[in-house]
Amino acid sequence: MAIQTEFITLPVSDGTSMRAYVAKPEAPPKAGIMVFQEIFGINSHIRDVTERFAKQGYLAIAPELFHRSGPGFESGYTEAEMGEAFKHMGQATDAGLTADIQTAFEWVRKATGNLPTAAIGYCMGGRTATLASMTVPLACGISYYGGGIAPSPFNPGLLERLKEVQSPMLFFWGGLDHFITPDRVKMVAEGMRSAGKTFASVEFSDADHGFFCDQRGSYNAVASAVAWPCTLAYLETHTRKAAAA
Repeated sequence: MAIQTEFITLPVSDGTSMRAYVAKPEAPPKAGIMVFQEIFGINSHIRDVTERFAKQGYLAIAPELFHRSGPGFESGYTEAEMGEAFKHMGQATDAGLTADIQTAFEWVRKATGNLPTAAIGYCMGGRTATLASMTVPLACGISYYGGGIAPSPFNPGLLERLKEVQSPMLFFWGGLDHFITPDRVKMVAEGMRSAGKTFASVEFSDADHGFFCDQRGSYNAVASAVAWPCTLAYLETHTRKAAAA
């Protein structure tokens, strides 16, 4: 499917300006999706993923979550680059992320004529997708190795807020992930279950953190090949259900 891509700038409610990468099908979109970045910014991997969703018929937007501390920041995956990325992540707040979510969501709904909108995110973006499910009326949310949903060294997590989740959630985890250990994965599942929320939790036992990114040493081709059609099926099912409702 032919697509069009561009960077846009959106005004946020706190007075800041947020750059975002947009990919859209040339035909009318079937739904919208917000794509939330890893700590490395809207780099080539996130742009590629955003374009993949557009090729599936979704109007996709990847908002720049570090626009307050590092506008235009993008990086690769070396140790030096990761150090700077972690500094930016440390300056991101839930209040700021909530404002960014609302801005991106409102733009998508206006651009699609109020079609159902979903969210997906990777690493810190997986946490942001979960936060989005608490913030705006999503068709569904999808989190790939979402660090910081359970408590982490970087923040207290979202476990006590899982009762605020408003949409079905799909979680992907890597069994070899040393950042998000099995006890933290269990905390998320138990938190969602005790809150009575609809969710699915998928673990790839031989996959590490960042397994979906084909630019990282932790890329796992098998896990990625299985996770992608599962992701598309979840999106298709829940956006259609939301449209019918």
